[in-house]
Amino acid sequence: MWYNEAMDGQEYLNQISASNRPTSKTKGKGGILSSKFVMVGLIGLVALVVIIILGALLGGGKGGEKNLAISLKLHIENTTEEVKKYQSDVKSSELRSYSASFAGVLDDTKNKLDEYMTEKYGSKESKADKKLTEAAKTAKDKLDSELFEAKINGILDRIFAHKMAYEIALLRTEETQLNKSTKSDSLKETLSTSLGSLEKLYDNFNNFSEGE
Repeated sequence: MWYNEAMDGQEYLNQISASNRPTSKTKGKGGILSSKFVMVGLIGLVALVVIIILGALLGGGKGGEKNLAISLKLHIENTTEEVKKYQSDVKSSELRSYSASFAGVLDDTKNKLDEYMTEKYGSKESKADKKLTEAAKTAKDKLDSELFEAKINGILDRIFAHKMAYEIALLRTEETQLNKSTKSDSLKETLSTSLGSLEKLYDNFNNFSEGE
């Protein structure tokens, strides 16, 4: 079952990458994922992050829902930190608005996920194991490095929009897997709400154009 879920997640990301191969740089026709520079980096990044995150989950053994929930929580926390860290450096007011909405969705999802995990597993049981923590930290450090480099090179807006679209794609994959794994109606409702909000935000970040 873990193997099938991991493959579903990777196939989902591959479909996102393929569907965003663009023919134009204009808004609505490929968006921020249209540049060759971004696409080259995306291929390697997808492979690395998916292997790291899903590899950690596969190595976690039993407790599918718990491991998926912990991994999602760590991803949300780290992404929120990066969004808030670089948001003030983004030049576009439109992009800053998207970022604020993204951070709000992440905060809301995290709070509800915390409540669920504390109720079901207890405060100690909700702590992440070493493999999950290391996988999340590796992904966070890579994201931070790329955003910092984009900032010092004066291309933060473009790269920030691309990276946020990509992080949303990853989060949606993780939330979909957790939704399949859990039998909790309350958690399913939380994930469904988050998935709907993230879908709209993905379009906003993906279609962002600095020329608009």
